[in-house]
Amino acid sequence: MIVVVGAGIAGLCAALAAAGDGRLGSEGLAEGGRASVAGMGDGAARKSQEVLLVCKDEFVESNTYHAQGGVATAIFDDDSPALHAADTMAAGHGLCDRTAVNILTDEGTRRVRELIGDGWHVDRDGEGHVLRGLEAAHCRSRVVHAGGDATGKVLELDVSAMVKANPNITVLEHAFLNDILVHDGHVAGVRLAVRDAQGGVETRIVDADRVVLATGGAGRLYPYTTNPAVATGDGLAAAIRAGAQVADLEFYQFHPTAMAVGEHFLVSEAVRGEGAVLLDEHGHRFMTDIDPKAELAPRDVVARANFRTMQAQGGKPIMLDVSPMAKENPDLADFLRHRFPTIDAYTRALGFDWSKEPIPVAPAAHYWMGGIRTDLFGRASIPGLYAAGECARTGVQGANRLASNSLLEGMVYGYRAGLAAANDADDAAWQPQDFDNSAIKGMPVCQRPMTLHMPTETTQTQVWNRTRIEDAMWKHVGVIRDGDTLLQGVSVLGEALATANHAEAAESVENGTQTADYAHQVAMWENRNLLTVGYVAAVAAGNRCESRGAHTRQDYPTINPTIAHSIAYQMA
Repeated sequence: MIVVVGAGIAGLCAALAAAGDGRLGSEGLAEGGRASVAGMGDGAARKSQEVLLVCKDEFVESNTYHAQGGVATAIFDDDSPALHAADTMAAGHGLCDRTAVNILTDEGTRRVRELIGDGWHVDRDGEGHVLRGLEAAHCRSRVVHAGGDATGKVLELDVSAMVKANPNITVLEHAFLNDILVHDGHVAGVRLAVRDAQGGVETRIVDADRVVLATGGAGRLYPYTTNPAVATGDGLAAAIRAGAQVADLEFYQFHPTAMAVGEHFLVSEAVRGEGAVLLDEHGHRFMTDIDPKAELAPRDVVARANFRTMQAQGGKPIMLDVSPMAKENPDLADFLRHRFPTIDAYTRALGFDWSKEPIPVAPAAHYWMGGIRTDLFGRASIPGLYAAGECARTGVQGANRLASNSLLEGMVYGYRAGLAAANDADDAAWQPQDFDNSAIKGMPVCQRPMTLHMPTETTQTQVWNRTRIEDAMWKHVGVIRDGDTLLQGVSVLGEALATANHAEAAESVENGTQTADYAHQVAMWENRNLLTVGYVAAVAAGNRCESRGAHTRQDYPTINPTIAHSIAYQMA
């Protein structure tokens, strides 16, 4: 049996591939792209395995379900995978792996065409042609969308229907990943906490020599985030505890425009792609002073500009003005209602008529570029462990993710991870790409991970709640950082993690099995996981003495070419 944890687009594609579903991928896989896993030639029969798809909440609840903008893909006649790859590399500020990016943009066109052919309901014009949008840092309009601004929801529902129809896939809902089991250096299964009929907790051990993690990011580290409640870094934290290598955790992308009131609802980059502009409290369009691409500069540039503008005006939010769209859309209200139905409904529910007035927005935690270090097939450093999507570091995103590449990465590398998990021999080798220094040709780069030790010393007696975790991360590992606050962050987060680990160990010893209700217990485990990944992120941010992409330090404001490469970490 293969266990896939997480049911966003990466987990769904991994499950379909592992189960031998013929609707995705006629080609095999190889180092550069198209040949086979473990020597299986093109056209050879692929293995199909029994798959257990584990979800900690309802089946479709995921970051994918809440994604708005779309999927970047070079399926149009005026575009090419090479152009898409060049945009991705530029946005990644020197830390993208070229081979991984080429796989993403090349295979991505096939995955998108397959899913459209299999029933993904993308938006089309009156003649049936697929519609597309322009987003920041793209040289072409190439972003395919669905439901106007509900791309992830439509994609999740359409692909999850394929999963439900596959007899080789069993879906287990309300099951929390506690730990990855490793015996003799190889994955042996997972320990799950499953909600029982009374709302309590049942501990369940699932034996499996292949586990695919597709558990998404950890936006709930921060008080301001576009991520749903499930985004608590569970798979990443479990992989860290199991001893898997991770990399690039210092790079957390803050989306420039989330609603500054309410639930910090994401206002998609596609809104700026259609012509919206950003204004300060005086009505000045400040992005034209900062970057030639103005509002369509890379996300890290716009997020920093928004954050600094807010600081300069005493914390007041900046304003997003959609009125320039009226030039091509005279009935602006009707256009907004049809092009951005979800955003339109939300803003109006808050009392704003954004067709007539600017709306308040602010940066919010959105996407983690780093994660579990994998090779081009999703293999992690522990044999039998695979990862895909936001919880993985494939080398695709670099120091800053190009807009609308996240769902595409889930499609491509979720498929690759599932196919590899089903077809790998027991002795399949992990083959990570070498860390390349893109700024200094021929510069040797140490491939060995830096060793971390789980904090054990603490003077704290009370386990931190979610608010305290969020406040600490925002203060110490936020949009703009410096060495002193990062050192403080490592210290306080380390102590908090040690306290949480001690509390977890004591409860396990005392109770043997968990007796608390499922929701309460999951919240405690999620906080421990957030502290785990937050601590490692703080250490990584402190070690990167430069500003690059989504990582900005006031004490090191420029790029350091000697560290134009990823840095890996491993918990001892």
